[in-house]
Amino acid sequence: MLEKDIFTITSSEDFEIQTLKVFQYQYKNIAVYRQFCDLLNVHPSEVKTVTDIPFLPIQFFKSHSIIAEGLSPKTTFTSSGTTGAITSKHLVANVDLYEKSFTEGFLRTYGNPSEYTILALLPSYLERDGSSLIYMVADLIKKSDNPHSGFYLNDTDALIEKLTELEKNNQKTILLGVSYALLDLIEKQTFQLKNTLIMETGGMKGKRKELIKYELHDLLKIGFGVSEIHSEYGMTELLSQAYSKGNGVFTCPPWMKIYTRDTEDALSYTQGNTGGINVVDLANLYSCAFIATQDLGKCYDDGSFEIIGRFDASDIRGCNLMVL
Repeated sequence: MLEKDIFTITSSEDFEIQTLKVFQYQYKNIAVYRQFCDLLNVHPSEVKTVTDIPFLPIQFFKSHSIIAEGLSPKTTFTSSGTTGAITSKHLVANVDLYEKSFTEGFLRTYGNPSEYTILALLPSYLERDGSSLIYMVADLIKKSDNPHSGFYLNDTDALIEKLTELEKNNQKTILLGVSYALLDLIEKQTFQLKNTLIMETGGMKGKRKELIKYELHDLLKIGFGVSEIHSEYGMTELLSQAYSKGNGVFTCPPWMKIYTRDTEDALSYTQGNTGGINVVDLANLYSCAFIATQDLGKCYDDGSFEIIGRFDASDIRGCNLMVL
């Protein structure tokens, strides 16, 4: 029932109820998480609200196999990393949950994929195996059912030609790209796009100097001739995404929520101030739905949030790495 129930959430009360159910399930069935809770002396009988729930440090996805007892992974998503670096591994017991999550999340934010031509400029992700982002975008491209949709690796000339063609035909288009590749594209040619939504994800992947988010977005707005830059916030360790339609402010689907922990006390929370990002992702039913990331951000009363940067000495990896 939990698989279906998490996608029926319509209120904060629903979210609280389902989150506590998922916590109880994961404490019982996920050994690594249960051991972590026990080390903190947190027993399920004491957990009455979401803020009572321990958040597992994201580094555990590098050092441990996190999956419900008795289940085996149907696929494994891996993070990008520098040569020799230890990468995160997300063991996914039910791929249908991932597909349900990203499909419903996209529908709620942008509508049906069939309304768009979807172009993907994701070279760093295409050049390796195990990317959850590539899995998601490939499925959205398939759901767009559009012969013009597709991936682009290094053929920027073909992408420029395609964008120009689609623009002339007034075709609604989404161009999803890793930040450095989008900058490479507009250095080769600038645009004045009226029908294309530009969505950035990921950082510079070591290809360029990292930029403050507003600097990156200002360059992209000028280069593509658009008024807003959209963003996707996701990571290997999550099965859900948050989206920003501009100004770097993200919103979550109903089964995902962001909290900010005090940077000096990981077990305390802060609101409206910069803190460490804790993610509740109920689609992570069979791994861990409660993750303390290495991102820094701010949460707002309406549930939206911003990503400000990352903790010092964090690994350079992942999505929306915009260091201030």
